[in-house]
Amino acid sequence: MPRTSPAVAFDALLAGNGRFVAGTPAHPNQDAARRTELAPGQDPFAVVLGCSDSRLAAEIIFDQGLGDLFVVRTAGHVIGPEVLGSVEYATSVLGARLVVVLGHDSCGAVGAARAAVDEGFAAGGFVRDVVERVVPSVLAARAAGLTADSDIIDEHIRHTVDLVLDRSRLLSDQVAAGEIAVVGLGYQLAEGSARVVTTHGVELGEGVPAEGTPAL
Repeated sequence: MPRTSPAVAFDALLAGNGRFVAGTPAHPNQDAARRTELAPGQDPFAVVLGCSDSRLAAEIIFDQGLGDLFVVRTAGHVIGPEVLGSVEYATSVLGARLVVVLGHDSCGAVGAARAAVDEGFAAGGFVRDVVERVVPSVLAARAAGLTADSDIIDEHIRHTVDLVLDRSRLLSDQVAAGEIAVVGLGYQLAEGSARVVTTHGVELGEGVPAEGTPAL
């Protein structure tokens, strides 16, 4: 059975990022005892669907350890059947209570999609497939009158969250039942902070644990 609620999982993730930003990480669950404890099975409290950018290591920026996060990464956090299947596995089989779409500033995939829209530039090979999956976010941002890089990044994060819920009946049903929450976060590379872009099934601050409740 899941060990926590979506709200508490959300708070734990943001609290870990706060420690990382402050330069006071706890580095939890990274010792030999934890490694031995997890050998029979895993029980992550959140699944992170993030960009593959090498500067976006989820366990580090959220100050978590072995077994805490189930991480799925693709360039530009684009999604396909294998990605959705991995996220569904994390929530329905492993009991993760939070799904996070993690984007970031200076995203190369979004930059390439903007170039494709503005200049007709087309990448080669399978990179082109990645770029084409990001283009709809750029077009949606433009249609809304958004031109700043940060606004387009946020639109792409929201678009990915919407796709996750639109394409996966399992995940949308879990949100409706209060079993999981799906949130979009935008990571700032220089500051190290993750800010909330969109939430489904949980609100910011809702998961603050009672005094004395141990952190995840």
